[in-house]
Amino acid sequence: MPAQIDKASSFQALHAAPGSFVIPNPWDGGSARILEALGYRALATSSGASAGTLGRRDGKISRDEALAHCELIVASTDLPVSADLENGFGSTTADVAETYRLAAETGLVGASIEDATGDPGQPLFTIEEATARVAAAVEAVRGLPFHFTLTARAEGFLRGNTDLDDAIRRLKAYEAAGADVLFAPGLPDLDAVRAVCRSVSRPVNFMVGVPHRSFTVSDLTAAGVKRISLATSLYRAAMTGLLSAARETLEHGTFSYVESSVPGRELAGYLQD
Repeated sequence: MPAQIDKASSFQALHAAPGSFVIPNPWDGGSARILEALGYRALATSSGASAGTLGRRDGKISRDEALAHCELIVASTDLPVSADLENGFGSTTADVAETYRLAAETGLVGASIEDATGDPGQPLFTIEEATARVAAAVEAVRGLPFHFTLTARAEGFLRGNTDLDDAIRRLKAYEAAGADVLFAPGLPDLDAVRAVCRSVSRPVNFMVGVPHRSFTVSDLTAAGVKRISLATSLYRAAMTGLLSAARETLEHGTFSYVESSVPGRELAGYLQD
């Protein structure tokens, strides 16, 4: 398995190379190994998918549970892995800094931090609070012996604040605080994507998974996007197959899904002995 410093360098190189790259989000060791075998060059965890493996909703797992999931994904692949660590799992900047120090210890070479509070009454941190939290995460990882790629997320479009100017102001502040990658999930159209990409100088991540807002790789690349993450979309696609097969069995007593399922021998070929 490559050393963490080598994975970190590979991850940096992906962000520096021309064009864009897709970073898919596995939810367990098997999906991580399959995605690596298919030819993807880096992986990322998804907070929603990782919560789903524990039978919970997104946002309902602890820091320890999130980091244990990260450790599992890292151990399952030779690829660089970045993590979705929600808002940093803590009310203070010291808590946030500790989260990213611990994240690096799992073997991760990157992670995100978002400006959502988890409180429906006040869904976003103020820009000042959010920027301080990003800065704390940056400070925590800059002392590492490798470059830990930190992604800062402006969550407004997923939390009821669809003001593009506000999202851009936040991303600019997070860039100034030292974030390596910038990300505003849920952007409504390609014009908004272009506006974000024009407004910052760091690589921009786009999230696939929102119906009617999941644009093609070529369109996103032309708009200036560097990294395209798949969020929970692969996990939901897998669960769609599960629901369809289970409902067919329960409601009709038939098993037609068996005819189109991946053969066990092929699936086993992706997995470790």
